[in-house]
Amino acid sequence: MAYARIVSTADNYLHHISNGHFDVAADEPASLGGQGKGFAPFDLYLASLAACTAITLRMYAQRKGWELGEFHAELRSERDADGRFHVHRVLHATAELSDAQWQRLLEVVEKTPVTLVMREGARITSERGVAA
Repeated sequence: MAYARIVSTADNYLHHISNGHFDVAADEPASLGGQGKGFAPFDLYLASLAACTAITLRMYAQRKGWELGEFHAELRSERDADGRFHVHRVLHATAELSDAQWQRLLEVVEKTPVTLVMREGARITSERGVAA
């Protein structure tokens, strides 16, 4: 299963995240008191959905023998008047795809693993750890 560890620094909101193999920085923008030296938390949220989107669609296209060319997805988030969080994805491929292929990709993208978990929600628990 997935694993992440985050370590706080003395540099305001700058944090270092690791999964045991790769590292990424998280921070808040200067407008929110951070230094802008890393992804903001909601940027990381969108990045995980974008990664799952691109990987899943690439796998699907390869199984079907479809050429996507360079594929990318752009994700944006906003809150509506009721405060509900909305994410919108725009998918792009440099290869010529038929309307039927695009329709199928748009169906598949609604069922990526991270999409499903984000829609379903997750049970999150917390506990106190021992002093390091």
